[in-house]
Amino acid sequence: MKNVSFLSLFLISSLLINIACQREPAWEQLFNGENLDNWDKYLGSSLGPDWDDLAEAATEEEVFSVVRQDGVNVIRISGVINGSLATPESYENYHLRLVFRWGDEVYSRRNSGLLYHSFGDFGAAFDTWMANIEFQMMHQNLGDTYLMVNTTCETEVEMVGDEFIYTPGGETLTFGEHAHGRMIRKNTDNENPLGEWNTIDLYCMGRTAVHVVNGITVMQNNNTGVYEDGQIEPLSSGKIQIQSEGAELFIRSVDIMPIRDIPQALLP
Repeated sequence: MKNVSFLSLFLISSLLINIACQREPAWEQLFNGENLDNWDKYLGSSLGPDWDDLAEAATEEEVFSVVRQDGVNVIRISGVINGSLATPESYENYHLRLVFRWGDEVYSRRNSGLLYHSFGDFGAAFDTWMANIEFQMMHQNLGDTYLMVNTTCETEVEMVGDEFIYTPGGETLTFGEHAHGRMIRKNTDNENPLGEWNTIDLYCMGRTAVHVVNGITVMQNNNTGVYEDGQIEPLSSGKIQIQSEGAELFIRSVDIMPIRDIPQALLP
């Protein structure tokens, strides 16, 4: 009888463990829906000479705030100065989802970015941002890659005119300040019209990063790293930054969850 009870307990425990292992990881809300107390803030350089007065008057509270819109709290980034809203923690092997739309106020241009694998000090890039790899959010360039400071990656591309376009099955090239340049263009434009919400998903697993715009994969970067002293050191984790860079931006949510792999449906 004791053996039967022990066997039943063992089977039940094994079943519960199996269910727990198969359960989908939970989303962590990086924006808590109330305030920005859990984010670091940094104001950097002016947008340019025409906006120096705005930069001098800018405050963290004005540039990065939480406002009520359509019955819910959202992050408002004014865009009057180059600035960074950054997580204090570093992340690796994750799926991040950010929902945003552009506002009406434009200064230099509708520009921002989701900056991942960020490290070091504020001010390293353009006197504002930490070193990073950028998931470009600029209007009409949503999904591009831009490599700041000494970050690098390998990407399959095709050259069209004088630009490198992400092209699955294309030539694999190394990008960065030391190689073929900092910019890699998305392979398709899947941005919604101005005024509508866009959902961007970033999948980072090891040294691979995939940019997804409104459900469509537009970029895959491999072998992400840092170029130092003629060598490439692996880069697979870092802080998350969101840019203030020229225009009013609203963010409805920023969520992150750990992953064990990138879904095959998103890969070429």
